[in-house]
Amino acid sequence: MLIDPVSGQFDWPIDWLHALAGGITRQEPVWPDSVTDVDAVLYSHLHYDHFNKADIDRLGNAPQYFVHQSTADYLPQRGLDVKEVSWFSGYQLGPVSINAVPAHHFNSRYWVPYIYNDDEQALWGGWLLEYKGHTLFFAGDTGYSKHFGDIKQQYGTIDICLLPIASYYHAEYGAWYRYVHTTPEDALVAAQELECKVMIPWGYGNASWQMGDHSSHSALRRLLKMHPRVNASQSLLILNEGDTVSL
Repeated sequence: MLIDPVSGQFDWPIDWLHALAGGITRQEPVWPDSVTDVDAVLYSHLHYDHFNKADIDRLGNAPQYFVHQSTADYLPQRGLDVKEVSWFSGYQLGPVSINAVPAHHFNSRYWVPYIYNDDEQALWGGWLLEYKGHTLFFAGDTGYSKHFGDIKQQYGTIDICLLPIASYYHAEYGAWYRYVHTTPEDALVAAQELECKVMIPWGYGNASWQMGDHSSHSALRRLLKMHPRVNASQSLLILNEGDTVSL
Protein backbone atom coordinates (compact mmCIF):
# COMPACT_ATOMS: atom_id res chain seq x y z
CA MET A 1 0.00 0.00 0.00
CA LEU A 2 1.32 3.44 -0.96
CA ILE A 3 0.20 6.84 0.32
CA ASP A 4 0.89 9.95 -1.79
CA PRO A 5 3.74 8.42 -3.84
CA VAL A 6 5.82 11.01 -5.72
CA SER A 7 9.10 9.61 -7.00
CA GLY A 8 10.35 12.59 -8.99
CA GLN A 9 9.76 16.33 -9.25
CA PHE A 10 6.43 18.04 -9.89
CA ASP A 11 4.32 16.99 -12.89
CA TRP A 12 5.03 18.57 -16.27
CA PRO A 13 4.80 21.46 -17.11
CA ILE A 14 5.09 22.75 -13.55
CA ASP A 15 8.43 21.00 -13.00
CA TRP A 16 9.77 22.69 -16.11
CA LEU A 17 8.52 26.11 -15.02
CA HIS A 18 10.07 25.76 -11.56
CA ALA A 19 13.37 24.58 -13.01
CA LEU A 20 13.39 27.50 -15.45
CA ALA A 21 12.65 30.01 -12.69
CA GLY A 22 14.93 28.44 -10.09
CA GLY A 23 11.90 27.53 -7.99
CA ILE A 24 10.91 24.57 -5.84
CA THR A 25 12.93 21.41 -6.47
CA ARG A 26 14.28 18.64 -4.27
CA GLN A 27 16.78 15.81 -4.12
CA GLU A 28 14.87 12.97 -5.74
CA PRO A 29 14.57 9.83 -3.63
CA VAL A 30 15.46 6.39 -4.94
CA TRP A 31 12.31 4.46 -5.78
CA PRO A 32 12.78 1.29 -3.70
CA ASP A 33 12.87 -2.11 -5.37
CA SER A 34 10.26 -3.25 -2.85
CA VAL A 35 7.57 -1.17 -4.58
CA THR A 36 6.05 -4.10 -6.43
CA ASP A 37 2.73 -5.92 -6.21
CA VAL A 38 1.01 -2.81 -4.85
CA ASP A 39 -2.56 -3.54 -3.75
CA ALA A 40 -3.71 0.03 -3.08
CA VAL A 41 -2.62 3.63 -3.63
CA LEU A 42 -4.12 6.39 -1.47
CA TYR A 43 -3.98 10.12 -2.25
CA SER A 44 -4.65 12.85 0.28
CA HIS A 45 -5.04 15.74 -2.19
CA LEU A 46 -4.03 17.05 -5.59
CA HIS A 47 -1.08 19.30 -4.80
CA TYR A 48 1.99 18.48 -6.86
CA ASP A 49 4.09 17.27 -3.93
CA HIS A 50 1.44 14.64 -3.09
CA PHE A 51 -0.12 13.66 -6.43
CA ASN A 52 2.00 12.75 -9.45
CA LYS A 53 0.43 11.60 -12.70
CA ALA A 54 3.68 10.08 -13.97
CA ASP A 55 3.75 7.73 -11.00
CA ILE A 56 0.14 6.72 -11.60
CA ASP A 57 1.12 5.83 -15.17
CA ARG A 58 4.06 3.91 -13.74
CA LEU A 59 1.94 1.94 -11.27
CA GLY A 60 -0.74 1.25 -13.88
CA ASN A 61 -4.09 -0.40 -13.37
CA ALA A 62 -3.01 -3.22 -11.04
CA PRO A 63 -3.65 -1.37 -7.74
CA GLN A 64 -6.90 0.04 -6.48
CA TYR A 65 -6.77 3.83 -6.11
CA PHE A 66 -8.43 5.58 -3.18
CA VAL A 67 -9.11 9.31 -3.40
CA HIS A 68 -11.31 11.86 -1.73
CA GLN A 69 -14.63 13.03 -3.10
CA SER A 70 -14.66 14.55 -6.63
CA THR A 71 -11.02 13.58 -7.30
CA ALA A 72 -11.33 10.56 -9.63
CA ASP A 73 -11.53 12.60 -12.84
CA TYR A 74 -8.04 14.03 -12.20
CA LEU A 75 -6.33 10.66 -12.52
CA PRO A 76 -4.50 10.54 -15.86
CA GLN A 77 -5.90 7.43 -17.53
CA ARG A 78 -9.08 5.46 -17.89
CA GLY A 79 -9.40 1.85 -16.85
CA LEU A 80 -8.16 2.46 -13.32
CA ASP A 81 -10.06 1.04 -10.36
CA VAL A 82 -10.76 4.25 -8.43
CA LYS A 83 -12.75 4.54 -5.21
CA GLU A 84 -13.91 7.99 -4.10
CA VAL A 85 -14.46 8.13 -0.35
CA SER A 86 -16.19 10.91 1.63
CA TRP A 87 -15.02 12.10 5.05
CA PHE A 88 -15.86 9.67 7.85
CA SER A 89 -16.75 7.01 5.31
CA GLY A 90 -14.84 3.81 4.69
CA TYR A 91 -14.10 1.05 2.23
CA GLN A 92 -13.09 -2.52 2.99
CA LEU A 93 -10.09 -3.88 1.08
CA GLY A 94 -9.66 -7.45 2.25
CA PRO A 95 -8.85 -7.30 5.97
CA VAL A 96 -8.02 -3.57 5.85
CA SER A 97 -10.59 -0.84 6.46
CA ILE A 98 -9.68 2.37 4.61
CA ASN A 99 -11.38 5.44 6.08
CA ALA A 100 -11.32 8.99 4.71
CA VAL A 101 -10.99 11.70 7.36
CA PRO A 102 -10.89 15.51 7.31
CA ALA A 103 -7.86 17.77 7.02
CA HIS A 104 -7.49 21.55 7.34
CA HIS A 105 -6.01 22.30 3.93
CA PHE A 106 -7.05 23.06 0.32
CA ASN A 107 -6.68 21.86 -3.28
CA SER A 108 -5.37 23.50 -6.43
CA ARG A 109 -3.62 22.44 -9.60
CA TYR A 110 -2.75 24.65 -12.54
CA TRP A 111 -1.55 24.10 -16.08
CA VAL A 112 0.42 27.34 -16.11
CA PRO A 113 0.29 30.20 -13.58
CA TYR A 114 -3.26 31.54 -13.13
CA ILE A 115 -4.83 28.89 -15.40
CA TYR A 116 -6.21 26.25 -13.05
CA ASN A 117 -6.93 22.59 -13.68
CA ASP A 118 -8.57 22.43 -10.24
CA ASP A 119 -9.28 25.24 -7.80
CA GLU A 120 -10.61 23.54 -4.66
CA GLN A 121 -13.24 21.58 -6.58
CA ALA A 122 -11.96 18.21 -5.33
CA LEU A 123 -11.94 17.35 -1.63
CA TRP A 124 -8.77 16.81 0.41
CA GLY A 125 -8.16 14.91 3.63
CA GLY A 126 -6.28 12.23 5.51
CA TRP A 127 -6.64 8.47 5.81
CA LEU A 128 -7.19 6.17 8.76
CA LEU A 129 -6.41 2.49 8.24
CA GLU A 130 -7.72 -0.26 10.50
CA TYR A 131 -6.26 -3.77 10.45
CA LYS A 132 -6.95 -6.51 13.00
CA GLY A 133 -7.77 -4.02 15.73
CA HIS A 134 -4.81 -1.72 15.03
CA THR A 135 -5.01 1.77 13.53
CA LEU A 136 -2.70 3.95 11.46
CA PHE A 137 -3.54 7.60 10.75
CA PHE A 138 -1.97 9.58 7.90
CA ALA A 139 -2.95 13.22 8.33
CA GLY A 140 -2.05 14.49 4.86
CA ASP A 141 -1.14 18.15 4.60
CA THR A 142 -3.11 19.97 7.27
CA GLY A 143 -3.17 22.87 9.65
CA TYR A 144 -4.19 22.44 13.25
CA SER A 145 -7.95 22.49 13.92
CA LYS A 146 -10.69 20.69 15.82
CA HIS A 147 -10.74 17.91 13.23
CA PHE A 148 -8.11 15.99 15.19
CA GLY A 149 -10.49 15.73 18.12
CA ASP A 150 -13.31 14.75 15.78
CA ILE A 151 -11.20 11.90 14.38
CA LYS A 152 -10.38 10.67 17.88
CA GLN A 153 -14.06 10.79 18.82
CA GLN A 154 -15.01 8.78 15.73
CA TYR A 155 -12.28 6.12 15.77
CA GLY A 156 -10.86 6.07 19.29
CA THR A 157 -7.21 5.92 20.32
CA ILE A 158 -4.80 5.78 17.35
CA ASP A 159 -1.85 3.38 17.40
CA ILE A 160 0.40 5.06 14.81
CA CYS A 161 0.06 8.71 13.74
CA LEU A 162 1.94 10.02 10.71
CA LEU A 163 1.84 13.78 11.23
CA PRO A 164 3.34 16.60 9.12
CA ILE A 165 5.68 19.07 10.83
CA ALA A 166 7.06 21.24 7.99
CA SER A 167 6.17 24.05 5.55
CA TYR A 168 4.74 26.24 8.32
CA TYR A 169 7.23 29.12 8.09
CA HIS A 170 7.33 31.94 5.56
CA ALA A 171 8.86 35.37 6.07
CA GLU A 172 6.05 37.17 4.21
CA TYR A 173 3.04 34.84 4.41
CA GLY A 174 3.66 33.15 7.74
CA ALA A 175 0.06 33.29 9.00
CA TRP A 176 -1.28 31.63 5.86
CA TYR A 177 1.40 28.93 5.80
CA ARG A 178 0.63 28.02 9.40
CA TYR A 179 -3.11 28.05 8.67
CA VAL A 180 -2.69 25.08 6.30
CA HIS A 181 0.40 23.37 7.81
CA THR A 182 0.98 22.20 11.37
CA THR A 183 4.04 23.42 13.23
CA PRO A 184 6.00 20.80 15.20
CA GLU A 185 4.21 22.05 18.33
CA ASP A 186 0.83 21.75 16.62
CA ALA A 187 1.67 18.17 15.62
CA LEU A 188 2.61 17.28 19.20
CA VAL A 189 -0.68 18.71 20.48
CA ALA A 190 -2.57 16.83 17.76
CA ALA A 191 -0.83 13.60 18.75
CA GLN A 192 -1.96 14.18 22.32
CA GLU A 193 -5.56 14.80 21.25
CA LEU A 194 -5.51 11.67 19.09
CA GLU A 195 -3.93 9.70 21.96
CA CYS A 196 -1.31 8.39 19.54
CA LYS A 197 0.75 5.53 20.89
CA VAL A 198 3.53 6.32 18.40
CA MET A 199 3.98 9.54 16.42
CA ILE A 200 6.00 9.44 13.19
CA PRO A 201 6.71 12.96 11.86
CA TRP A 202 7.17 13.64 8.15
CA GLY A 203 7.72 16.51 5.72
CA TYR A 204 11.40 17.12 6.48
CA GLY A 205 14.60 15.77 4.91
CA ASN A 206 16.61 16.02 1.73
CA ALA A 207 13.87 14.39 -0.36
CA SER A 208 11.21 16.88 0.78
CA TRP A 209 10.46 20.16 -0.93
CA GLN A 210 11.44 23.18 1.15
CA MET A 211 8.32 25.33 1.02
CA GLY A 212 9.21 28.17 3.35
CA ASP A 213 11.29 26.16 5.81
CA HIS A 214 14.68 27.42 6.94
CA SER A 215 16.41 24.20 5.86
CA SER A 216 15.65 20.58 5.02
CA HIS A 217 15.87 19.52 8.69
CA SER A 218 14.86 22.69 10.56
CA ALA A 219 11.37 21.35 11.29
CA LEU A 220 12.79 18.15 12.79
CA ARG A 221 15.21 20.10 14.98
CA ARG A 222 12.35 22.25 16.23
CA LEU A 223 10.25 19.16 16.94
CA LEU A 224 13.01 17.59 19.04
CA LYS A 225 13.48 20.86 20.93
CA MET A 226 9.77 21.35 21.64
CA HIS A 227 8.93 17.71 22.38
CA PRO A 228 9.87 17.82 26.10
CA ARG A 229 8.04 21.14 26.53
CA VAL A 230 4.79 20.36 24.73
CA ASN A 231 4.17 16.61 24.97
CA ALA A 232 7.11 14.96 26.72
CA SER A 233 5.35 11.63 27.19
CA GLN A 234 4.68 11.19 23.48
CA SER A 235 6.59 8.31 21.89
CA LEU A 236 8.39 9.58 18.76
CA LEU A 237 9.81 7.51 15.93
CA ILE A 238 12.18 9.49 13.70
CA LEU A 239 12.83 8.06 10.24
CA ASN A 240 15.19 9.06 7.45
CA GLU A 241 14.54 8.54 3.75
CA GLY A 242 14.57 4.84 2.94
CA ASP A 243 14.25 3.61 6.53
CA THR A 244 12.05 0.61 7.25
CA VAL A 245 10.36 -0.09 10.57
CA SER A 246 8.18 -2.88 11.93
CA LEU A 247 5.68 -2.01 14.65
